[in-house]
Amino acid sequence: MEHLKLQWRKLNGEKILIPIADEVVNILAKERESGHELKVCIGTDSQVKGTVTEFATVIVFIRKGKGGFMYICNEVSHQKMSIKQRMLVEAAKSVDVAFALCNIFSRFSVSMEVHADINTNPGFKSNDALKEAMGYIVGMGFDFKAKPQAFASSSCANKVVQ
Repeated sequence: MEHLKLQWRKLNGEKILIPIADEVVNILAKERESGHELKVCIGTDSQVKGTVTEFATVIVFIRKGKGGFMYICNEVSHQKMSIKQRMLVEAAKSVDVAFALCNIFSRFSVSMEVHADINTNPGFKSNDALKEAMGYIVGMGFDFKAKPQAFASSSCANKVVQ
């Protein structure tokens, strides 16, 4: 839940000045009024730069046949982590957001997926965290996607991790 108190912004940099849950309710009402059918994908990516790990979590709204938009939250950690630990922290950040917003999505009949930036190919180091991340996300009741289908984390969040 602490994740939702952090600063969220739009892709254009505009800061969200109200709680993200309120913003999501407002945007879902507006999109419904415009006749758009939506799907939401939540994902997190990270980059290690020296002693700092930077995370970006995104909430991606996809308008069926009409593009999409996203909200972004960036965070920084000074904790040293193994790649497996970092992948699980990414999954946990995404689940925190999904859990906090899932009742809103249900109320608006919007399907939601949680995307993990974890490779399904065992030849990649991130694959070490695949079973645990998938178990956690699915165990929390969410639809799970990993690479290459996990575009929210591997493409969208990847582009905005600072």
